[in-house]
Amino acid sequence: RLQTPRQVRLLRWEIRRRPADYHETSRSVHRAPANVAANPNPHSGAAAGHRHHVVGKLRGEEALAKSGRAFSSTAPQIDHKTYLWARYNEMKRLVHDLIPPGVCNLLNPSTIYANNEVNLDEVDIYGFDYDYTLALYSNSLNEMIYNKARQFLVEHYKYPQGISKYNYIPNFAARGLHYDIQKGLLMKIDAFHYIQMGTVYRGLKPVPDEEVMQLYRGSNHVPLHQVSGFYGKGPKMKQFMDVFSLPEMTLLAAANDYFISNDIEYDPVHLYKDVSDAIAMVHIKGYMYKWIMQDLEKYILRGDETYAVLHRLASHGKKLFLITNSPFSFVDKGMKYMVGKDWRDFFDVVIVQADKPHFFNDCVKPFRRLDSNGDLQWDKIKSLDKGQIYKQGNLVDFLKLTGWRGSKVLYFGDHLYSDLADLMLRHGWRTGAIVPELEVETKVVNTEQYAQSLTWLQALTGLLERMQMYRDAESKKVLQDWLKEREELRAVTKNLFNPQFGSIFRTCHNPTYFSRRLCRFSDLYMASISCLLNYDLSYTFYPRRTPLQHEAPLWMDQLCTGCMKTPFLEEMAHIR
Repeated sequence: RLQTPRQVRLLRWEIRRRPADYHETSRSVHRAPANVAANPNPHSGAAAGHRHHVVGKLRGEEALAKSGRAFSSTAPQIDHKTYLWARYNEMKRLVHDLIPPGVCNLLNPSTIYANNEVNLDEVDIYGFDYDYTLALYSNSLNEMIYNKARQFLVEHYKYPQGISKYNYIPNFAARGLHYDIQKGLLMKIDAFHYIQMGTVYRGLKPVPDEEVMQLYRGSNHVPLHQVSGFYGKGPKMKQFMDVFSLPEMTLLAAANDYFISNDIEYDPVHLYKDVSDAIAMVHIKGYMYKWIMQDLEKYILRGDETYAVLHRLASHGKKLFLITNSPFSFVDKGMKYMVGKDWRDFFDVVIVQADKPHFFNDCVKPFRRLDSNGDLQWDKIKSLDKGQIYKQGNLVDFLKLTGWRGSKVLYFGDHLYSDLADLMLRHGWRTGAIVPELEVETKVVNTEQYAQSLTWLQALTGLLERMQMYRDAESKKVLQDWLKEREELRAVTKNLFNPQFGSIFRTCHNPTYFSRRLCRFSDLYMASISCLLNYDLSYTFYPRRTPLQHEAPLWMDQLCTGCMKTPFLEEMAHIR
C-alpha cells in the first residue's frame, strides 16, 4: 500500500515516465486525475490488473498501427479517423475547463514590464525624451501630418491631383513595419527575418502569398543586411519605429495605390524619397509644432499625469533631465500646459534640438546656451546649470559635465533606435521604452475571445505535433482539417489587433522584429510614464523567467505534445 507521501510521489514519477498510458488511451483526459485520486492504490487487486490490461492492449495496437503490420484476427481494428477526432474533442473540453473564470481582464494596462532586472532604489537620475514620452498626442495629429504631407506631394512635387482623394486611414498601419523601398511593399517581419504571410501590402491591397514568394526568390526570408542597419535602415528596407511614422506609412500606401489603380508607371524608389521628404517638410517647416501650440487641449493627452510623475520624482530627491530633438519654444509651451509655468524647476538639465541619435553616438557638436527668449548665446559652456536651456551638444561632454554614468541613470524614450539603443549598448544606462500601443493591445488580450482563441490555437498546435505520425489517407485528411483551422485561428487573433498587420509584438508564434529590438534596447517598457505612479521608488522590477523551448511551462501546446506529463492535470484542476 502507498501510505507515505514519498511513495505517492514515486508512483507519480513512475506514471510520468510512461506518458503513453495517459496520452494514447481512449479514456477521457478529464477522468484520469479523478480515477487516480479515488483509488490511491491503483496497482492493487483487480483495479491494477484491469488498468495494465487496457494500457497494454492499446500500446500494442498503437505499435502495430505505426509499424504498418497486420492485426491478428482477434484484435479489434483501430479507426484512426475516429481516434483523432476523439482526441480533438477531448482537448477542446480540456481547454474549455482549464480557462478559469475571470481569466480575462487580468492584465493591467498600467503595468511596467521588465526585460532586465531594475532596482529603482539604485536609480538617482531620471532622463526623458519629450515627444511621445513626456507629451502624448491624440490620433488626430497623425491625420493632420498626413493631410499636409499629401498637399506637399501635389503642390511641391507635382504629383497627380487624384492623390488628394485618398483620405487618412487611422488604423491601416502599425508601428515596427518594414518597407521594401525598391519593390514598394509594406510588410511585417519577425525576429528571425521572415516575412509574415498575409501582411504584405502593395498600396492598400494585400499581395498573395505566392507572389511574395516569387518576389523574394522562392523564400519569405529577408537577409539581415537588407532588413535593417543599426538604426533601422538597410540598403533596401526601412523600418518605421516611431509613432510619427504612422502617417508616412499610410501616405506611401495611398500613393502606391493611386499609381497602381490608374495603371501609371512609376519608380518606387523615387516615390519613397518624395513621401519621406514631404513628411519631413511638415516637421522642418514647423507645421506640426504650430498645430499643437494652437490647440494644446486637442492634441496633448494626460498632462496632469506628466506633472504627477515629475513632482513625485523631484520630491524624492531624484535628479531630472530632458534631452529632446524638438525646439525650445515648442517644448516650453507644451510643458507650461502640462506642468505649469515653473516646469523648468523640476529639471537639473534641459537640452533641446539635440539631434538624436547623433547626440548619443560620439558626435562633436558643442553645447550652446539659449537665453530666456530662446536666442542663441555664444559663451563657452563649462557646466550644465539648472534653470538654463542648452541646445545641441553631445553625450561625451554631457557625461563629463554631469558625471552621470551607468545604471544609476534611467532614460525614457519612444524611439528604440534614436532614444535608447546607444545608451544601453555603449553607455550602460538603464532605458525605459514608451509604447503607447500597449494600452490598446492589452484591452484585446483581456477579451474572452482572445483568451479562448489563443488557448485553443496552442492546444491545436500541440495536437498536430503529437498526432502527425498517423500517415494513412484518412488521418492525413483530419490533420489537414486541423491545419486549416489553425490558420483560421491565427487570422482571428491577428485581426483582433489590426486586420492588416496584427499585433506589433507577435507574428503568429514568433516575436516581431520590433519586439526583438524592444527586448534588446530597453530594460523596461510601458504604455506611458504615468505607469511609474503605480510603483514605489524603491521597487525592483524582475523579468519573468520566459520558458525556453526545452523547459516546461504550463501551456496547452506543451501539454498536448507530451512535453508535460498529464498527471499534472491533478494539480491543474485546483486552478479552476
